[in-house]
Amino acid sequence: MIFKKKKLNLQVPKILNLDDDFSLINRFIDGDESAFKTLVVRHKEKVRSIIYLNLNASDAADDVAQDVFITVYKNLKNFRFESQFTTWLYRITINKCRDHLRKVKIRNIFSPIKDSEADLGYTPDVENSDIARIVREAIKKLPDKLRIPLTLKDIEGLSYQEIAEAMDCEIGTVKSRIFRAREGLRNILKPFEQELMK
Repeated sequence: MIFKKKKLNLQVPKILNLDDDFSLINRFIDGDESAFKTLVVRHKEKVRSIIYLNLNASDAADDVAQDVFITVYKNLKNFRFESQFTTWLYRITINKCRDHLRKVKIRNIFSPIKDSEADLGYTPDVENSDIARIVREAIKKLPDKLRIPLTLKDIEGLSYQEIAEAMDCEIGTVKSRIFRAREGLRNILKPFEQELMK
């Protein structure tokens, strides 16, 4: 009823920057290619950050980010304006990360097969390690289903609702996974407690 003509009713802001993204999408649909470039510039660092945190490979991050925006470009004219653009974008980003992990079979990054007995979360040069690197390495050890919502919530600052929509699951599931991820992270970081408290 009120939302039948969605393009005409975009002037009612619900979320910060929602109108700007919707307006750019409408301009792109109307043939303005520069509007897409503006969307890319606006969101590329966030997308790249999510990819990097989930793949922990800067080379792959650029390739996957490019793949994300190619997919967005091809499908943007079919965007339904039923959710935030960022929710849709992050869902595509997460799916591309999963696709990449499947294609190149790099799950062993998160639980290495070699030296598995020695790999208990310890790093030989802990004294020379900075806290950020220690935490990054610990996050890599979490399974995908726990690592992704944890990074989206605690590092990227998304709300539970945004994460649930991006991951296409219930808020309760998101909260449960984040709780388990934090518990897992706490256990992984236990050997580094002294280092982290400095």
